Amino acid sequence: MKLIFTILLSISLSSCGIYSFTGASIPTEAKTISVNYFKNKAATVQPALSQVFTEKLKDMFLEQTNLSISENEGDLIFSGFISKYQIKPMAIKANETADKNRLIIAVRVTYNNSLDSENNFEHTFSRYRDYVSTQNISDIENTLIEEITNEIVEDVFNKAFVNW
Repeated sequence: MKLIFTILLSISLSSCGIYSFTGASIPTEAKTISVNYFKNKAATVQPALSQVFTEKLKDMFLEQTNLSISENEGDLIFSGFISKYQIKPMAIKANETADKNRLIIAVRVTYNNSLDSENNFEHTFSRYRDYVSTQNISDIENTLIEEITNEIVEDVFNKAFVNW
């Protein structure tokens, strides 16, 4: 009985595309991935954000897939730009000052699958973090950027490979 279960399990895992334990479904023909530099086109430019986001996206693919990064045209290509980096007041106190602020980051991503164009997409991914306005943004900005970009990178990965 264990032998039959093992055989069925191995057939089901190898039957369609590359399976990963993250739930990702990557075409078996795909060997390379290209991640173009994401320029910051937001009205407010945070100098390190483009580099942080681009590297996090590359790291996600290296960690979660068996694809290799190609500087040229890969089988799967991610490109785009940072479209929003904004801090705005959220909760106003009685004396008309902000009690909480919100940092919003949005990234426009274009995904081209040269093996199956039906999976191509262009989508804006956006996430935010609220923080108490008494905190100095320069003290917490790197932490907020780290948290937000991690979530956006995960969203991009899921849209491309988990089909959500």
